[in-house]
Amino acid sequence: MAERRSVFGWFLYVLSTYLTRCIMAGMVLGIVVGYMVNQNLLSGIMTTQNWARSFEVLSTVFLNLIKMLVAPLVLATIVSGLAHMNDSAAVGRIGFRAIVWFIIASFISISLGLLMVNVFQPGVGVDLTAPHQAIGEVKKLDLFEFVEHIFPKNIIGAMAENNVLQILVFALFAGVGLTALGEKGKPLVRGAEALAELMLQITGYVMRFAPFAVFGALAKVVAENGLGILVTYAKLLGEFYFSLALLWALLLGAGFIFLRRRALLLVKYVREPVLIAFSTASSEAAMPKLFEQLDRFGVPRRISGLMVPLGYSFNLDGSMMYASFATIFIAQAYGHVLPIGTQILILLTLMVSSKGIAAVPRASLVVIAATLAMFDLPVEGIALVLAIDQFLDMGRTATNVLGNSVATAVITKWEGMLQPPLPAEGEDLAAPTETAEQGKRGLHLDPGQ
Repeated sequence: MAERRSVFGWFLYVLSTYLTRCIMAGMVLGIVVGYMVNQNLLSGIMTTQNWARSFEVLSTVFLNLIKMLVAPLVLATIVSGLAHMNDSAAVGRIGFRAIVWFIIASFISISLGLLMVNVFQPGVGVDLTAPHQAIGEVKKLDLFEFVEHIFPKNIIGAMAENNVLQILVFALFAGVGLTALGEKGKPLVRGAEALAELMLQITGYVMRFAPFAVFGALAKVVAENGLGILVTYAKLLGEFYFSLALLWALLLGAGFIFLRRRALLLVKYVREPVLIAFSTASSEAAMPKLFEQLDRFGVPRRISGLMVPLGYSFNLDGSMMYASFATIFIAQAYGHVLPIGTQILILLTLMVSSKGIAAVPRASLVVIAATLAMFDLPVEGIALVLAIDQFLDMGRTATNVLGNSVATAVITKWEGMLQPPLPAEGEDLAAPTETAEQGKRGLHLDPGQ
């Protein structure tokens, strides 16, 4: 019956859980209250600046709590997962398949962005006399520095900075080392498992604050800029989100080839992480919930514990499509006509420069600025998208989370380890306990299962 559900039926089903309804209610209420503040309808209580600062506190507290969980959660899940893998060849095989998938997805994402921006040409006729925001000095990306930065010199420092890539490298060494230690390493393995379960339990508590954080994030943006910002840039927003919709269709289509009807089921399971990523424009905010929902979908923790952090650094589908879209948009706005050869070089540049920069705030803008400078295009053109970057960032961040979900599920299926899903109904109340059981069960499966 569920498989025959219409598109509208699926949409209604997406709204069926309590937390999802609260998050969407927070989004709507945030826009309404933000507009009221912007129109000085609540000025008798506080000034607009104080209102915006109050809204910001809600989202900042939530993001700080989430960031508190990221480092121990990533470390514990990868270490415990690899320690139970009992096959170093399996780790290399999964990593190789993941990188192949990431490269193909990156090429598709960037190419689609270039195609759509040439079709729509949103930068043609843009009024460049509008006041520009200060950009500040942009540091060019250096491939050698990036390679050096992958390897941590201090794991405590890496965890303090939530540097997922460096934590991943350390966890790979630790997981493989515990496998080599055998019985001597079992106490540490059990400790890592307990830590992962504890982080998921705390995640359940923190997620109850998500609707308030969503309300605060959107209320602040609308209070400071008003609804007019959406009208002014409606064309760019509409065309970019249409392009994102095509990318979603391609990602889910690729997932359908491997997962069949479970690709649609995956969307239902990861809807809350995607909504959280969309409303907060933060991939980190969605990571703990994403682990939880992938557990419920049937992905063993030893797979998701490796794939998700790796994807957060190397599989930024939405960000990469945005980078190509925005780069050509800025060139169009300044009247630069780029030949197809130059655009291909830009594509290849973005393929390299967009890897591993997920920890950088507004990482896509850094990549765009470096690419503009490399091709002698006006870097100050970033000011054209800064005003609505929050709304653009929401879409590309949600796409990053969806892309990593599809990649993780596909690799799991490819490895023959995809388990039957746990029931989705009532998951918001029972998820922490059930997720821990699912993660533990997934960690102890034999590689062939």
